Amino acid sequence: MSFFNELKRRNVFKVAVAYIIVGWLIMQAGEVMAPALHLPDWVNSLLAFFLILGFPLALLFSWVFEITPEGLKKEKDIDRSKSITSVTGQKLNNFIIAILILALGYFVTDKFILGPGREAAQIASAVEDVRQQSSIPVKVAEPDTSIAVLPFVNMSSDPEQEYFSDGISEEVLNLLAKIPELKVTSRSSAFSFKGQNIDIPTVADKLGVTHVLEGSVRKSGNQVRITAQLIEADRDVHMWSETYDRELDDIFAIQDEIAEEVVRVLQVRLLGDSPHLQETDTEAYTAYLQGQHFLQLETPSGRAAARDAFNNAIEIDPQYAPAWAGLSHALRHQANWGDTQLNTGTEAAREAAQTALELDETLDEAWAALGRIQWVFDWDWVVAEGTIKTALMHGPNNANALMMASRIAKTLGRYEEAIELGTGAVNLDPLNTDLLTDLAVTYFEAHQFDRAVRTLEHLLSLYPDHAVTRARTAVVMVFQGKPEEAFDMAQKESFEAVRYWASAHALYALGRKDEAAQALDFLVQNENDWLAYQIAGLFAFQGKPDMAFEWLEITYAQRDGGITHILGDPAFDSVHDDPRWEPYLLKLGLLDAWKDLQGRRAGVES
Repeated sequence: MSFFNELKRRNVFKVAVAYIIVGWLIMQAGEVMAPALHLPDWVNSLLAFFLILGFPLALLFSWVFEITPEGLKKEKDIDRSKSITSVTGQKLNNFIIAILILALGYFVTDKFILGPGREAAQIASAVEDVRQQSSIPVKVAEPDTSIAVLPFVNMSSDPEQEYFSDGISEEVLNLLAKIPELKVTSRSSAFSFKGQNIDIPTVADKLGVTHVLEGSVRKSGNQVRITAQLIEADRDVHMWSETYDRELDDIFAIQDEIAEEVVRVLQVRLLGDSPHLQETDTEAYTAYLQGQHFLQLETPSGRAAARDAFNNAIEIDPQYAPAWAGLSHALRHQANWGDTQLNTGTEAAREAAQTALELDETLDEAWAALGRIQWVFDWDWVVAEGTIKTALMHGPNNANALMMASRIAKTLGRYEEAIELGTGAVNLDPLNTDLLTDLAVTYFEAHQFDRAVRTLEHLLSLYPDHAVTRARTAVVMVFQGKPEEAFDMAQKESFEAVRYWASAHALYALGRKDEAAQALDFLVQNENDWLAYQIAGLFAFQGKPDMAFEWLEITYAQRDGGITHILGDPAFDSVHDDPRWEPYLLKLGLLDAWKDLQGRRAGVES
């Protein structure tokens, strides 16, 4: 008998066919079950490996052994006259037919019944992945319409003149930002490269722009030399450069000329004339630039120095509107961080912003400063929204105004709009810690926890030592259902108060309720003057509604700005059905916004 016929007699071919069909069905079952059981991708790979490894073993088994009425025996020990391989072969035929029918049924069901729904789900998942990836900038603007103004280098012998060169850069940036057709990266992102030896194409790639303006300033007495050059980032070539030797009295004209040349070279089609700076006395302008410099330090002494510098500028020229707007920012920052009393500091900031607008009603920074006060202190949501729209009308590239628009939309429960506005602000200023934080908080309050964590992780990758960010990440992880990871993250937070806040969430989620209560008690005893809203949220999260509403009343009495987060804050989910919830929102002027939000959510769920 030939070897081929012997293979047929021993049913080796039939075993091979049966093995292949059964193996295919097992792999199909693995593809369905692995995602359902949340198994890692390598499980199916391991299953395929063992099935392939088992194939030659199955063939060898069918060659060596035969099934007899007395059980499994080696083929060589069986009398050929008593062999029942033909009977076994018929059983194999029936088995193969049965599993072929099963396989065909599975194929038809998968292809024509389950397939369309699964493909739609895969497409939706892919779209969502793209949207989630886009939540972390940078987004590149259309060709030839985006620019970053890097801090001009101080070439003066006096290092204290650094504020002057920085101020020149910022004023040119502000001029260009008034042009709607230009995407202009905001100060905080552009200035983050100060002092770093990084090539222009790399800087442009990180900021998402196609052009970079850089330069230098040399100031000596009343003489100033400013050199500016416009670079096309992709090719790293100079498109334009100029050197200006002037008297300090001509500083405003120089900045206007630089802005006009950039516009001309980029061939931007303007709707009107090129913007121009408001002129003032050179000493007042110098004091104004000092104020802007000190304000960026974000320290108590820096805020105080900024306030004094802006006041000096105003004393020299009371009609200089930008100095009044700067003073408003400085006073509000002092009140917000507890350097001064909240009520009196905020009212002084309001008066400064209003004075700036009386002098120049087109000053977007003044509108933005006023809108922030109306939002976070007055809780006058409608008026604040109108004020910020005015700021954006005059300054379409003002990232801070755009983020204020996002904050107001978020406060009113319009999360899709808030995310769109917040993403636009971050695209204008992709390295700004405040804007990235705000965007992450918006995702959190929209209950998009994965996006919130991803944005906060991106922020930490840029600024590993940034305070509060680890605490925020920990709290979001709690609501992701990852309390152990959240607790570990909270312990890495350097800011003690918010470390206790984040730990209290994680400990309660871990079931360590006594420790969670102790962490909350620490905040009640030591941080009640500025974390009243967070304390109220923790009481709600820990299932103590009476204490939660008691602290919400304290929040209201203190005019705690945290209340602007209440509609979407997951910490308060447990008290939404409490009879005290809607009356409290009515007192805040947020009840209609709450009902609109519930209506939208119900529409999505249905």
